[in-house]
Amino acid sequence: MAKADDAELLEVGGREVRISSPSKPYFTRGVQLRKIDLVHYFLAVAPGALRGIVDRPVVLKRFVNGAEAEPFYQKRAPSDLPNWMRTVTLSFPSGRTAEEVVVDDAAGLAWIMNLGCMELHPHPVRSGDLDHPDELRVDLDPQPGVPWTDVRAVAMEVKALLDELGLVAWPKTSGSRGIHINVRIEPRWSFTEVRRAALALARAVEKRCPMASSKWWKEERHGVFLDYNQNAKDRTTCSAYSVRPLPDARVSMPLRWDEVMTCDPADFTVLTVPDRFAKIGDPHATMDEHAGVLDVLLEIAARDEAEGIGDAPWPPHFRKGEGEPARVQPSKARVSAAKKKMEKAEGEDADPAAKPAAKKGRRQPTMPLIVIAQSPDKSAAEAGLERWKQQNPEAAALLAADDVLVDRMRGSAYVWYRIRVNLRSVPEEIRPAQGVPDPDDDPTRTRREENA
Repeated sequence: MAKADDAELLEVGGREVRISSPSKPYFTRGVQLRKIDLVHYFLAVAPGALRGIVDRPVVLKRFVNGAEAEPFYQKRAPSDLPNWMRTVTLSFPSGRTAEEVVVDDAAGLAWIMNLGCMELHPHPVRSGDLDHPDELRVDLDPQPGVPWTDVRAVAMEVKALLDELGLVAWPKTSGSRGIHINVRIEPRWSFTEVRRAALALARAVEKRCPMASSKWWKEERHGVFLDYNQNAKDRTTCSAYSVRPLPDARVSMPLRWDEVMTCDPADFTVLTVPDRFAKIGDPHATMDEHAGVLDVLLEIAARDEAEGIGDAPWPPHFRKGEGEPARVQPSKARVSAAKKKMEKAEGEDADPAAKPAAKKGRRQPTMPLIVIAQSPDKSAAEAGLERWKQQNPEAAALLAADDVLVDRMRGSAYVWYRIRVNLRSVPEEIRPAQGVPDPDDDPTRTRREENA
């Protein structure tokens, strides 16, 4: 190891990797970790971490100012890419393309960590076939207030169903509050077909397990949401051994199934995982040997469709698909239908000449949702929520855990947070009105105003 210009030069697998600002603090609020500490962590678990990303295009989620600052997403490979690293041309639903980085070895892993990529976000395809995923991803996302015991119970129900279908499932903690379950599949199906299979799986688990939900709209979800849309093209989830931006530097940890019902996600951190890896190795070491088929899941999807259960909403930046339901929140749809019915009744009784002109503007939802805060800084948005609660203590005391909706909004190269409150549990006479969000920093506002 050599030092040069406030950098460290590492020898990794016969390649030289330059780590700039190695002493830069990355975690300070809980554990104390520098950038170089994270590089050494990834090198210690490299065989496991590479299993999830090798030969795959990777979205660079860059925490350039450490784990406690907002990251940004970079799809296109940097211009200073080493000559020993490669790229592939990936196309997006928008029709645009980009040269994305492919990581092939531990040196490449260290190199992207130098860019601040402590979360690894690979696409579910190999570089030789970018149109046919070789992995189906089950993302268990608990709603606010849902305990870890429920997440584990839904995970076991997913395993039971996949076992019945002859598919081998590989669980890991998300590194936050959820569980990811990956299934290697033969690369024979398109992204649309894999998503269709994931939706069928989510609905089947929902029927079997009252704690599970396949509903896309947050106002309809309960318990643990199975996010089928993580299988849509251009969507990524963090892969195994990724480090999450929590104060304890928690890791997305691969598990054996006999560990799922007893594990605590807080046990798996940058400080503890290397020892575990050295002692027991990677629980997912053989996952590439168990590629399955989606035939039965697609049969279930076809049966659902024959019974009138069609497609479910896609992410907002996708073109509306054939058979997809209206891409509007159910509460807004009910308001629109009720409003049309009322206007029709009024129109039949009233003098047409006296009928007032329809007001233009945004539709009002029947669910009493108000926006409390919006900001690229999650902590600033959460502080705004606390201020709102202090200003409205009577209403705040009546809120259930799932009445507070924290939306993580993702743009092309940024994320921002919107916090809404559902006042359904608050009597109308004491419901606070919609005020100006605090803070009110919506990074999309300028673009929307320009396009208005």
